[in-house]
Amino acid sequence: MMPPAVREKLDAFIRSKGLRQTAQRDAIVELIFASEDHFTAEELFDRFRKKGSSASRATLYRTLSLLTEADLLHEIDLGDGQTTYDPNFLDRPTHNHLVCIDCGKVLEFEDDHLEVLNDCLTRRLGFRPVKQSLRIEASCDQLRTKGQCPNLIQARLEGKRLPNRKK
Repeated sequence: MMPPAVREKLDAFIRSKGLRQTAQRDAIVELIFASEDHFTAEELFDRFRKKGSSASRATLYRTLSLLTEADLLHEIDLGDGQTTYDPNFLDRPTHNHLVCIDCGKVLEFEDDHLEVLNDCLTRRLGFRPVKQSLRIEASCDQLRTKGQCPNLIQARLEGKRLPNRKK
């Protein structure tokens, strides 16, 4: 179920744009905010189709654009050459991402020290921080120590594009 804060913010944004509420858009939004998972547009379209929806790809892309403009959804770069969407910024606007370069697993994290460092650094340089985004690419310990990683196996079974591993 969509969090009430998302519904309120979206409804206000739609009204401010002079748009009307549609069942297809609502179904897409419900699907997006039903989980905290990051996704690409194509992954979302596949999930939407599996639920039996007939919404077009164009409607899905317009909805993603609208949600991004409303600041309910953020486009992030996870290093795999495609746009990934993150629905978790409304409740946690300063979270960051750790991306495994072996299996593609993404972990979100927050750290008050990073916020303080960001604030001090930007002020020292004559700026005021507005938002931050940090992506750390790391190598999977499971793969290194055990020779296999269940996340890598699952990602391959799902046909996910993995980050370009840097040698």
